[in-house]
Amino acid sequence: MTIDSDPVPGTLRAAVLLLRAEAVALGLVAAWLIWSDLTARTTDLTSALLVTAFAVAGAVALWALGGALSRRRSGARAPAIVLELMLLPVGWYMIQGGMAWLGLPLMALGLGVVGLLVSGPTNRALGFGEPAGR
Repeated sequence: MTIDSDPVPGTLRAAVLLLRAEAVALGLVAAWLIWSDLTARTTDLTSALLVTAFAVAGAVALWALGGALSRRRSGARAPAIVLELMLLPVGWYMIQGGMAWLGLPLMALGLGVVGLLVSGPTNRALGFGEPAGR
């Protein structure tokens, strides 16, 4: 058994924290959707359940990816980057719909987390590129 004594770099710690925060926020949206599904007078049940399931799956995926990255699983980086880049079109359409106050921060969050995930210290911690001592 080998114990990794290298500390987790701040960039990776920050990315994990932001992924987990996004998971909690999306989980709260999913909880609201569940409540809304249960209390709606009329609804297209199939569409309502699909949107709710998508929100739940997204929250679970973000939480799991954050956990995998905190354990330095390099395979979790690409899916996390894809989920973060998905915030760009969401933010863009929010801006187009008159909600720039939410769209711009979402786009900045997505780009910021991607930046943290591809930074040098995170790359080295996940085993990409040259080792730190070379």
